[in-house]
Amino acid sequence: MDQTVELEILGLSSNHSQSGSFTLVMGEVGGIRRLPIVIGMFEAQAIAIEIEKIIPNRPMTHDLFKSFSSNFNYSIDHILISDMREGVFYAKIVCKDSNKTVEIDARPSDAIAIAVRFDASIYCSKKVMSEAGIEFNEEDERREHEKSGKSKKTPASASSSSKSSDSLKDFSLDKLNQLLDKAINNEDYEKAARIRDEINRRN
Repeated sequence: MDQTVELEILGLSSNHSQSGSFTLVMGEVGGIRRLPIVIGMFEAQAIAIEIEKIIPNRPMTHDLFKSFSSNFNYSIDHILISDMREGVFYAKIVCKDSNKTVEIDARPSDAIAIAVRFDASIYCSKKVMSEAGIEFNEEDERREHEKSGKSKKTPASASSSSKSSDSLKDFSLDKLNQLLDKAINNEDYEKAARIRDEINRRN
């Protein structure tokens, strides 16, 4: 892994320049570089609900992948963001069983959604990081934190508006729990995360 950089998920926010898309911000472990990746709404939700530990009413596609792999005794060793061509990122899911290792081509958004389910490490090639990474110093980090007003690992609620959060304050805890159940049943995971955060603030 000498030619790679380990990454961690720092945040997830709505992308104002592309409707229906989100920006997943990956950070260099032990470093100052960030790797922003634009992903779709479905993949953003898939990553967010796993990080926020929201259990969906029915298995999502990436949960199905995990069940399938586990039942055939495959584990995910790591995922690698391996290349970037014409602004498009490419990734590989590195799977293992007792006999062999297999690399599966994947979109980075799907690969990361799967990685968080297996608690697998996420890497990026040094070439991609040098081409697409953005350096953040401590002042940039402070401004970004003040701008977001959120801790770095609340991606499911990063795109919610303050108006939505304010309206939840008017409900009782019993009502909030009812709304949470309804949101999960409707597979509205962003709303579920906002409601869960409001319940946690009161406990």
